[in-house]
Amino acid sequence: MALQPMRVDWVASPPPGAYSRRPLGAPPRPYSGPPSYPVPPRWGFPLLAWRWPTSVATDAEPAGSVAQAQRLARTASHVLVLACVTALWAAGSEVWRYVLVLSSRYGALPAGTVDVSDAMVRASSAVALLAAAAALVFTVLWLRRARAAASSAAGYRPARSDTEVLVGVLVPGLNLVVPGSVAAELEHTALRLPADIRPRPSRLVRWWWGLWVVTVLCTAFTVVWSFRSGVQALADGVLLHAVSDVLAAATAAVTAVLVRRITASLLPVPTSALRRMRVVDVQGAPEPVLRAARPAGSPR
Repeated sequence: MALQPMRVDWVASPPPGAYSRRPLGAPPRPYSGPPSYPVPPRWGFPLLAWRWPTSVATDAEPAGSVAQAQRLARTASHVLVLACVTALWAAGSEVWRYVLVLSSRYGALPAGTVDVSDAMVRASSAVALLAAAAALVFTVLWLRRARAAASSAAGYRPARSDTEVLVGVLVPGLNLVVPGSVAAELEHTALRLPADIRPRPSRLVRWWWGLWVVTVLCTAFTVVWSFRSGVQALADGVLLHAVSDVLAAATAAVTAVLVRRITASLLPVPTSALRRMRVVDVQGAPEPVLRAARPAGSPR
C-alpha cells in the first residue's frame, strides 16, 4: 500500500505586539488589502550567507571568543612574515658589508659602493627593528586572546595571569624560560587536556623555544660585542649581526607557524577535517519546465 503524502498548511501570523487586540463584541474590520506589518519585523534569519561551521557573528563578542583569536592570529602571522623578510634583508646587507670589508684589504673601495652599503645596512636595520617590535606587540595581543579562548573551552583558568606573562616576556632572564612554558601551557589548554596532567610540549613548541633562547642570547651577545673597538672586532661584529638577523628571521617564521597551529586547535572542528562540498551529479530529478519562447518585441 502506497503512502499518501501528508498535507501541510502553512499559516503566517504576525508577531506578538504587531497589532492591537480587538475589543470583545466589536465587529470585525473590513478587508483592507493584503496583510502588512506596521513596524519592521524583529524576527527571522540573520542577513548572512551560509558558512561552515556554525558560528554567526554578533555585535558584541565575549573576550574569550575564538573569532577574536582568529583575527589576531591572521594579523600576527602577517606581521611575523614581514619581520622575517626584513630580518633576511638586514642579514643580506650585513653579509654584503662583510664582503666589502674583505675586499678592502686589497685596495680602496669606491665611495659610492660604500655609501650604498652603509645606507642599506641602516635602512634594513631600522625597518627590521620596527617590524620585530610590531610582531612582538601583535603576538602578545594574540597570546592574551588565545589564552582566554582556550581557558573558556577547557573549563579551567591558566596558571599565570596576563601581567605575569607580559613581565616574563619582556624582562631579561625571565624571557628565556617563561615564553616556552607559556606556549606549552597554551598548547595543552587548546587541546582541552585535563588540568591535572603536566603539559608536554610538542616538537614544534620545543623547536620554537630553542630558537627563541638562541636568538635572545645571540642578540644580547651582539649588542655587548658592539661596544668593543678595533678593526677585527668591527669585522666580527658584522658577522654577529648577520647571524643574529638570520636567527631572528627563523624565529619569526616558526612563531607564525606556531600561532596558526595553536589557533587551529582552538576551533571546535579541526580544519583538517573540513572538506569542500560540491555537487557532482544529480540523479532522479525531474526535468525542469522550460518557458515557452516569445517572439521578439513581444511584451513580457
